[in-house]
Amino acid sequence: MRHLGTETIETDRLILRRFVLEDVPYAYRNWCCRDEVTKFLRWPTHTSEEMTGKTITDWISRYDDPAFYQWAIVLKETDEPVGTISVVDRDDRCELVEIGYCIGDRWWHRGITTEAMKAVTAFFFERVGVNRVEARHDANNPHSGEVMKKCGLKFEGLLRKSDWNNQGVADMCIYGLLKDEYLH
Repeated sequence: MRHLGTETIETDRLILRRFVLEDVPYAYRNWCCRDEVTKFLRWPTHTSEEMTGKTITDWISRYDDPAFYQWAIVLKETDEPVGTISVVDRDDRCELVEIGYCIGDRWWHRGITTEAMKAVTAFFFERVGVNRVEARHDANNPHSGEVMKKCGLKFEGLLRKSDWNNQGVADMCIYGLLKDEYLH
């Protein structure tokens, strides 16, 4: 793998880019403060812009690390961040990255997360040289799995009581895509 860090990626409707401090009010308002959005995530719903600011400040401080990947999902038409997509886990020995994403509920079911996930998947296979991209979701959140399927990831199984989120200990559905599958 050749870690490249969080490079800007452009799609038809989106710019995936590094966060900047000016994103804090958008991030707070659009997804961080929304219980419905954080329901199946590991981090708590933010109760203040200050809380969101601390998170984004931490991300910004880590952008010098070429193995750190954290993108703002920005709509081209409004130049407004509506979510985030990132590497939530990686194993350099196995050349794999696990992708996680989150988008404000006002933008659900519009294909935005799928568009972002496809772009990031391509980036990791074509530029970074990973051998495997994987993602997981709470079994009670099947819409997240639909994004994974639309991006070519294959359902590999249910890991019973194997992870936790804001709902407690949960069953996780795991999906994966290998480089040779992606290339063919």
